[in-house]
Parts: sequence; structure tokens; C-alpha cells
Amino acid sequence: MKPDKNVIKNLAMITQVGISMLAPVVLCVFAGQWLDAKFGWSTVPVLLILGILAGGRNTWLLLQGLVEQKGGKKHDETVSRTDE
Repeated sequence: MKPDKNVIKNLAMITQVGISMLAPVVLCVFAGQWLDAKFGWSTVPVLLILGILAGGRNTWLLLQGLVEQKGGKKHDETVSRTDE
């Protein structure tokens, strides 16, 4: 039984959205811990907030591009139907 291509595309998109949100948060926390260990600064909370904001921005831009892409396809289909 072959999986549906739409299901696979949707799962890939969900995974991409999750990674684009999670990666900056994890990287900023690890960077904050490293800076704390190296220099004794307390930067984890600040970098955590920056990571959350960066992840939110990444996710927002990704989803905005998807909405525009889906809207553009519908518009192209409508234009091609009216041209015929």
C-alpha cells in the first residue's frame, strides 16, 4: 500500500515547522550555558528569550510563505480556468 503524497508532504511540513521553531531555542540555550561556564555570565534567560523570538519569526515566515504559495496556486488555477 503506497502512502498518499499529500500526507507525506504535510508530515514533512509539520516537521519543518517544528524544527524551525526548536533549533534556535536549543542553540541559544547551549550558547548561554557555554557562556555561563566560560565567563560566569548569566545569559541563559536572555538567550532563551532571543531563541524563542527567533524561532517564532522563522515559523511565521515559513507559514507565511506556505499561505502565499497555496494562495498563488489557487489564483493560477482560477486564471487558467477563466482563460479557457
